Amino acid sequence: MIAIVKYNAGNVKSVRNALHRLGCDSMLTDDPGILRSADKVIFPGVGEASTAMHYLRSRGLDDVLTSLHQPFLGICLGLQLMCAHSEEGDTRCLSIFPESVRKFPPQKIVPHMGWNSINFGSHPLFKDIESGADMYFVHSYHAENAEDTIATTNYITEFSSALARENYYAVQFHPEKSAEAGEQLLKNFLSL
Repeated sequence: MIAIVKYNAGNVKSVRNALHRLGCDSMLTDDPGILRSADKVIFPGVGEASTAMHYLRSRGLDDVLTSLHQPFLGICLGLQLMCAHSEEGDTRCLSIFPESVRKFPPQKIVPHMGWNSINFGSHPLFKDIESGADMYFVHSYHAENAEDTIATTNYITEFSSALARENYYAVQFHPEKSAEAGEQLLKNFLSL
């Protein structure tokens, strides 16, 4: 069973629909027991960092999410909350990844919204996807490049469009809205 983390952020329906198209059942939950026993966990997101972290902490989910052992995928705000700190609301996050999340400087249109290419080397999350593939982004904040970066994208500056450490994976783009390449990434995650 695939557990989708409930934390009062948007985008849950499109993630569940994408999983359904792949033949997977999913459950939206903030129940610690269900999250711990799930085969895989997806941490979706559209929302604001400090509000989402408040919800997670108020239910003890910050400790639950950082202690899981099954494959775990963060999407968009999910990636940002998996980092150590976000400039959005000066928010202390989960620290799964030690990276900081910064706001794009206002040199171009922000938010970064639309299709953009991702560049990566060899990693199981990107099996059967060509480096340079386009994915769909909607975000005003980004994780800096660091040791855990497995894919990068350039918009104003180069940033981490994917991170990985042990059983934790995260993408800044929305695979559930990224056509065939995004569907392949979800398949790859489900096969981990």
